[in-house]
Amino acid sequence: MRLAPALLAALVAVAARAEDFRFDASEFEKKPLEVSGYLELKPERAWLNPDGTLYELAGLDRDTLDRTTGTLKLNGKYTKGPASVVLHGSVESRTDDLGSKRSYRFDEAYASYKPDPGFTLDLGKVALKWGKGYAWNPVGFVERPKDPNDVELAREGYSVVTADLIRNFDGDLKTVAFTPVVLPVGNEVNGDFGKPNYLNPAAKLYLLYLDTDIDFTWLGGGSRTPRFGADFSRNVNTALEIHGEWARFLNYEKRTIDSAGRVASETADVTSYLLGLRYLTESDTTWIAEYYRNGTGYSREELAAFSGLVDSGNGSLFARAQQAGSLYSRPYIGQRYFYLKASQKEPFDIVYFTPSITAIVNVGDNSWTLTPELLYTAFTNLDLRLRVMFLHGGKGSEFGEKQNERRLELMARLYF
Repeated sequence: MRLAPALLAALVAVAARAEDFRFDASEFEKKPLEVSGYLELKPERAWLNPDGTLYELAGLDRDTLDRTTGTLKLNGKYTKGPASVVLHGSVESRTDDLGSKRSYRFDEAYASYKPDPGFTLDLGKVALKWGKGYAWNPVGFVERPKDPNDVELAREGYSVVTADLIRNFDGDLKTVAFTPVVLPVGNEVNGDFGKPNYLNPAAKLYLLYLDTDIDFTWLGGGSRTPRFGADFSRNVNTALEIHGEWARFLNYEKRTIDSAGRVASETADVTSYLLGLRYLTESDTTWIAEYYRNGTGYSREELAAFSGLVDSGNGSLFARAQQAGSLYSRPYIGQRYFYLKASQKEPFDIVYFTPSITAIVNVGDNSWTLTPELLYTAFTNLDLRLRVMFLHGGKGSEFGEKQNERRLELMARLYF
């Protein structure tokens, strides 16, 4: 944290110096190798919640936690004729009061073959993006979940074989696209997707019909249970867009633990859905609102029972809660959520400045998070962001039992 201001000043200086250089991209021919990326520095402080269930499970004994994270993202693409190779790499170093950690990974690393605009074949690690929702994607069967508080954050893909077949038409139905996917799971490949030794076929059918985007999605049984769904998005006018998703999960197994430490398992068909809108006002304020029904989530009573188990004071019951902790510590495990974000472009004629505020409410237990944010992009290739997250909720509620009560972070991201 003490080094963060000096490092931030260095990034600003580099960005300011970059403003002295200008070139006309049209003077250069497109090269077969494209390289880009960014360097990010993010110091943050978390004020912890000693009464929270997740605080107790983590065994913490402090009021605050300071952390500094440095991230390097490298994107490369090499193209020769109809073939190309795409690499999106990430290097991260994180240091906090509890220790340090470094991680290296490829978010994407795949070969692509595109002999014509209507056909593409990809082989390798690909971050597929299915669904029309802004904060959540119930139909995103072959992707890792978003962070609703940072939806633009790059996500790691899965190793797949996939293709896109696209056809355009005249008339009400303008475009049809079919995307088959094979997602193998083994001991060394996609191990976190589910049970090993399955190929996991999946597919998406896209239609542009009467100016409405429509998808039908499907994942066959294997490492996960079968599921299927649909989504849509439509621009009602230039200011208003509406969207929705619906997903059905077959034979979904839900595991719970009660306040006596008894573990139960229930298998049933469940449904998740999302409805949302995006509205741009004449004063350049963007509103995004979504309601999400998570059929795979836990009810208010189930979350409260787990919290009571942790708070029981019984060592044996606490040990059982630790074993089940991974089930309940996942983000957004409730059943009903409301999401609202408002952002204002350049208020008071302050150019390159965009403030916003995001609220996420667990409708089932009335707990919530509130995240004001300030984004400043006046320097060439440099984004500066200040963000504060507040969490609030009663005993046994989702956000009231989190590890943090609030968190402050400053991000500086330099693009190249």
